[in-house]
This record gives sequence, structure tokens and C-alpha cells, in this order.
Amino acid sequence: MSKQNSAKAVRLRNNIIVHTILAILAAIWVFPVLWVIMTSFRAEKGSYVSTFFPKAFTLDNYIKLFTDTTILNFPKMFMNTLIIAIFSCILSAFFVLSASYCLSRMRFRMRKPFMNMAMILGLFPGFMSMIAVYFILKAVGLTEGARIRLALIMCYSGGAALSFQIAKGFFDTTPFAIDEAAMIDGCTRWQTFTKITLPLSKPIVIYTVLTAFIGPWVDFIFAKVICRANADQYTVAIGLWRMLEKEYIDNWYTSFAAGAVLISIPIAALFLKLQKYYVNGMTGAVKE
Repeated sequence: MSKQNSAKAVRLRNNIIVHTILAILAAIWVFPVLWVIMTSFRAEKGSYVSTFFPKAFTLDNYIKLFTDTTILNFPKMFMNTLIIAIFSCILSAFFVLSASYCLSRMRFRMRKPFMNMAMILGLFPGFMSMIAVYFILKAVGLTEGARIRLALIMCYSGGAALSFQIAKGFFDTTPFAIDEAAMIDGCTRWQTFTKITLPLSKPIVIYTVLTAFIGPWVDFIFAKVICRANADQYTVAIGLWRMLEKEYIDNWYTSFAAGAVLISIPIAALFLKLQKYYVNGMTGAVKE
């Protein structure tokens, strides 16, 4: 009996230590988020303050984002980013899932060398090619006016298929016998992919969609290089960066925090809407 009590005491002590560490880490991670939210409601200018809590709360910082468009047109930047992110998400998800399925299910010449090459290319950050990409886009006339949106969509989705490794690994876990049974019943390869494999692979589909949307939504480097001085084509990342420049920071710092809160809403809403598919997994797909 004493050994049981001793084991319980050790287990309780370990649980207390683990939960204390997790609580400290959670506080560290949540603190910047709370700081941004508190700053977004700060009535006084927030660029140089010594207090965490605002002296007065206001919604003027949010209102300013949508009303004061003389210098920084946040609604325009928000819509530019939303359009680019949605179309890039659709194309990128299609490319990634299609390439992953082909590499998982099909056997063809140069398959392994291609995967090795893609793995090596993935070791290099994408922005290393941004100068070459910019001059290619400039040569075909996609760096001016509304065509900048098309250029950004092409940049974000064009090489998406190289990130096939995670989705391919998931497709590898789906029994190949299911595909064979579907094709024996008369399904084409496309029907097998869209009506059998994808419904059985909802978790990886949702993961691919989320990552394909978040990438263009938060990207700054490619957007800045391609947009340059075309202010009417700026994305929210560029707009928020402009708010922190020395000529704007004094008047736009609290609005910058408000903008940071607003751009997190679409990502959070998308995740909350799709997270149930993570739980369903294979069971939910089979039932359907």
C-alpha cells in the first residue's frame, strides 16, 4: 500500500511540474497576442508607451483603417490579399494533391529522380529566385496594374507541387486495394482520385488548403518585390509594414495593431470551420 501511495505521490509531483511548465509556456506564447489586442484598443498613441494596459479604450483605431484611406488604403489591400489568397489556395491545393497522388499511386520513369530533385530544391528558400521571377514576369508584362494580382497568384501556386512530400506520405497510407477495386468497378483514374481517395483523405486535404491559404495571406517578400511602388496593388503585409515606417508610425501604430487583429480573423475562421475534418479522419470518410 505504501508503494502505491509513493507512486501516486511521484505521479502527482510530475503532473504538477509538467502543468506548471506548460502554463508558463502558454503565458509566454499568449502574451504577444494579448499585447497586440490591447494595443489595438488603445486610445493614446501606442508607439512609445511604458504601460501594458491602455489608459482608455477606443474603437477609433479600427474605424481609422476603413475610413482614412488617403495614405494607406487598408480595405483595398485587404481585398487584394483576399483575392490572391483564395485563387492561390485553390490552384496550390489542386497542384499539390494531384502531384502527390500521382507520385504515390503511379510508377513511371524518372519518378524517384524527380522526387529527389524536388527534395533538394526544397532545401533552398523560395525568395532566392525572386529577382529572376520578377524579371520573367516583367518580360511578359505582369508587373503593372491589376496584372500584379495574376503575377502573385502565379508565383504562389506555380511551384506549389514541389511541396508534395507530406500529402504523398498520407496517400501512401491509403490501401492501394481501394483504388484497384474502384477501377475494377469501372472508375477512371480521375474518378478514383476525386471520389475515392480525396474523401478518404480529408485531414491532408484540409491541411493542404490551410497551408495554401496562409502562405499568400502572410507573405511579404514576393509581394513587396512584385508590387514595388504600385500602392493600389499592395497586400496587407506591405500595408502593415508601411504603418511602421518612421513617417507613419506615430499616427498609425495602434491602427497597425488593429490591422494585425483583423488579418488573423480569416485564418482563424477558416481553421475553425475545417478543423472538424481532422477529427473525422478515415472513419468519417468511410461512412460517407
